[in-house]
Amino acid sequence: MENRISVVSIIVEDTGVSSQVNELLHEFGQYIVGRLGIPYKDRGISIICIVLDAPGDIVSSLSGKLGMLKGVSIKTIVAKQPKGK
Repeated sequence: MENRISVVSIIVEDTGVSSQVNELLHEFGQYIVGRLGIPYKDRGISIICIVLDAPGDIVSSLSGKLGMLKGVSIKTIVAKQPKGK
């Protein structure tokens, strides 16, 4: 399966699961090209944006595991073209 560039946007509304989110991101760290985290203290949430260079099944696995966490919302966008094309 070819790698694609994907962006996973994560909103953590329950900061009690932040350590679980970070563990998952560490587990998939070899595929992460970049990460931006914004602690939005006024709203009591954290916003994380992850850029991945990975096969679709890896992106789906990470997205699914993140989406199963209580208090976490995610959205994934996948580039139309495989990398390098």
